[in-house]
Amino acid sequence: MTESPTVAAALAPVDAVVFGLDGVVLDTAEAPAGPPAFPGTVSLLERLKAGRVPVLLATPVPGAAALLDSAGLTGFFDEVVDGDWAAAQTGEPAAGRRPDPALEAVRRLDIRPARALAIVAEPAGAAAGRRAGFGLIVGIDRAGRRAELEAAGADVVVEDVSELDIGLVISHPWLLVYEGFDPAHEGHREALTTLGNGYMATRGAAPEHRGGGINYPGSYLAGVYNRLASVVQGELTVDEHMVNIPNWLHLDLRVGDGPWWSEGGLTLRSERRTLDLKRALLTREAVLEDDAGRRLRVVQRRLVSMAEPHLAALETVLTADGWSGRVSVRSGCDTEVTNTNVPEDAQLSTRHLAGVEVSEESAGRGAVGLRVQAQTSQSRVGIALALRTEVSGPANPAFERLGGLYAHRFEVPAADGVPVTVTKTVGVASSRDHAVSSPLTGAEAVLARSGSFEALLAEHERAWSLLLAPFIIESDAPSQAQLILNLHVFHLLQTLTTHTAELDAGVPARGLHGEGYRGHVFWDELFVLPVLNSRLPSLARELIDYRWRRLGTARDAARRAGLRGALFPWQSGSDGTEQTPTLLYNKLSGHWMPDYSHRQRHVGLAVAYNAWQYFEATQDRGWLTQHGAELIVDVARLFASLADYDPLDDRFHLRGVMGPDEYHTGPPDNPGGGLDDNAYTNIMAAWVFDQAEWIMRSVRGFDMEDLRARLGVSAGEIAAWARLSRRMFVPFHGDGIISQFAGYEALRELDWDHYRRSYRNIERLDLILEAEGDSTNHYRLAKQADVLMLFYVLGEDQLAGFLARLGYPVTAGQLAATVDYYLARTAHGSTLSRVAHASVLVQYDPERAWATFRWALDADLDDTQGGTTSSGIHLGAMAGTIDVVQRSFAGLRITRDALDFTPRLPAELRRVAFQVRYRDQLLAVDLETDRLVVSAAPGDAAPVLVRVGGQHVLLRAGARHEFSTFPAARRRGGGSWGGRTDPG
Repeated sequence: MTESPTVAAALAPVDAVVFGLDGVVLDTAEAPAGPPAFPGTVSLLERLKAGRVPVLLATPVPGAAALLDSAGLTGFFDEVVDGDWAAAQTGEPAAGRRPDPALEAVRRLDIRPARALAIVAEPAGAAAGRRAGFGLIVGIDRAGRRAELEAAGADVVVEDVSELDIGLVISHPWLLVYEGFDPAHEGHREALTTLGNGYMATRGAAPEHRGGGINYPGSYLAGVYNRLASVVQGELTVDEHMVNIPNWLHLDLRVGDGPWWSEGGLTLRSERRTLDLKRALLTREAVLEDDAGRRLRVVQRRLVSMAEPHLAALETVLTADGWSGRVSVRSGCDTEVTNTNVPEDAQLSTRHLAGVEVSEESAGRGAVGLRVQAQTSQSRVGIALALRTEVSGPANPAFERLGGLYAHRFEVPAADGVPVTVTKTVGVASSRDHAVSSPLTGAEAVLARSGSFEALLAEHERAWSLLLAPFIIESDAPSQAQLILNLHVFHLLQTLTTHTAELDAGVPARGLHGEGYRGHVFWDELFVLPVLNSRLPSLARELIDYRWRRLGTARDAARRAGLRGALFPWQSGSDGTEQTPTLLYNKLSGHWMPDYSHRQRHVGLAVAYNAWQYFEATQDRGWLTQHGAELIVDVARLFASLADYDPLDDRFHLRGVMGPDEYHTGPPDNPGGGLDDNAYTNIMAAWVFDQAEWIMRSVRGFDMEDLRARLGVSAGEIAAWARLSRRMFVPFHGDGIISQFAGYEALRELDWDHYRRSYRNIERLDLILEAEGDSTNHYRLAKQADVLMLFYVLGEDQLAGFLARLGYPVTAGQLAATVDYYLARTAHGSTLSRVAHASVLVQYDPERAWATFRWALDADLDDTQGGTTSSGIHLGAMAGTIDVVQRSFAGLRITRDALDFTPRLPAELRRVAFQVRYRDQLLAVDLETDRLVVSAAPGDAAPVLVRVGGQHVLLRAGARHEFSTFPAARRRGGGSWGGRTDPG
């Protein structure tokens, strides 16, 4: 395969990049032997040099050239202006100003500051850059000073410059814009510009390139998996993956008889990609030039239809600029696709499609078609694509095959300034679809019904607008935060829609955006479903039913383990069997490490919790008696059979499990053996026992009698759940700190400062310590929120109440100390971690909560997990940030009898507004610093109880109620609420 070229002058929409010294080398006080360069900075310098973008160093520190030389960076900088230059300036500074090295640096290259990017590590540097008029100021936050950097003038703040995509343009809260081409970020951009509709999705890859190297044009169908056998480390392993289907996008160009664009025959002179989140439309504008200097303007628009889930389309408009002649267009389908999106999976088998059949046909005047059929090699899922390519003028198409690429080549006359339009439309179907005779007939039928690109776009925009409306969150947050929150809403709804509800598909942790985590379903639905429950509950129900349909498999797994109930897998795919890999590749050491994460039994607790939350939001009694209660009962049975009673303390214990913190797989002397009494697992198990008992005792009617009879639930079993819900063991240590697990306090403390100095980014401490011959099992640390997940899921009040019920009364001071204890010991090795921490911090430190929330927002946009976003977005973290706004900032909790609000807006957020559905009522929520307005849409739905502080309001359809409070009291978590109701 031909890789994309590294394009000179197209790297960034700036004319120069100016670094401060503190953004380049480590402080000499921390490295007395010589200042080493930050690895992320070196990576960016190499990219800038390859793109021939001028790089300047400006610092008040004297002797900067010598420092750069000792760090081995001399050759990277076109100009160095330091304290020696400033000291040499004579005369009185104008208006009391000191000489500015940054301005001097750009002046030497005759570059306007407005066309330069400044990278700074101190607020003073950001303020100086803003005063000097630099076009973009990037702050590097290595010490938790994000708010200071932004207040001083930083437009963008990153933890490390390796996260910086210089081409990102933030100009509008509903537009994600990339200028130029940067090979290092292309995979990241492809994932973030993916278009989908819940049935299928296509990455935002350049159509001219086939897979391999820099580009990865993947397309995926929700719920389509296949298994392949591989040999890794001498062991046979069978792994299930979400399948990359034939690439329908392919469209290449050339001018005259020159080489094709994909082969380097056309040079990219400029490029701009715009993802319009309000329209779900991806637009690409480019200027190409061949070796003879002939320029070709290209505008491409792409959609994956929300109106018709089996349709997608690509429109390409070509305009010769200053010449006339001939342009060749190659439009086809690449069947030679594999699953190679994840570098760590390189040793696994990758070819999932077999039995490929391709045929061509005429599709009418100026149009040709392709029919592509394939089948997954093990799961035998049939997949078909029906493609149509139309050219607006004379084209003279010819069919050709290049290996697995089947295409039509069009020879198109090009006249100076006259646009030529090429429209490519594809219908996609599979044997998993409803109401089709075969995948091919289904794909052909949907393609035959499709109209022009403009007609498809209009239908798509109408459907997308209706889907998006209830998910929109309005706020006065900074523009970057608004854009990212809108982006998160967008990608949630590219992955999960009403179309997904028809498919028996779960919640893929990495969306339909790439092959990370092999497309598997984890516990991330715990973060996703609260957003859907409150806006699209019918979809939430179907996603929970993905678990219900696999109850038989989960029961089989429990029986094999000698247990009752349902043992849900940590990683699920097609049929609900355990798909967690047995090995994990460590790229730092080059070793394969055992993967013990299948011991995370708490995934079943998330299933039960999600089922109950759906019922509380909807009061869907029919679903509860048919599906939901069965899930909750079988999870309760599993943990009841896991529980080990100790008569010495009259407590039940859970042994050999793992909590959400995957960095602890067992005691130091028994890695992989599991832990005893993980607090999160024990308390949530007690919570599930309580829900199971309540359902059996409180829900009445013939259908509940049928349910008890069907499941064989006895009075003795209900009594056992009641006892378990009150006698589960919870470990504590120190002055009442909830222990993550029994024995946690006996572990060693980690030298956090040492590892931060040595590695800067320590989110993957498991890989770092393994590469050093050590293990995270030895230390008091956490990959992600574990104990603090209890605060996130239950809230402080319910957690305190539940602990008291278990016989562990705790004070508010103890809970606050527990929060502080784990905040200081969490590495944030999961994107979900900062979501939970931001939510928890709202009650204890609203301003710190906002800073943590901002980092959670940045996880995918800045690719803070070290390049993982190129293999798919992190759907749980994206949905989790949406949930933080409603669950934490607005303080929204769904309870058995009411909708509760405990607003706690941080100072940086003065207003937020959104919609929620609650028991057939559509409610508009408008929260400001001193008031909360809840309005019910007109209709005939029953009134709902809304509680804010001590005031209870029964809100009828069409009514509106305004609550008010004082900000100071509100931020302490109390305050006196008052209000008035306008009747409907």
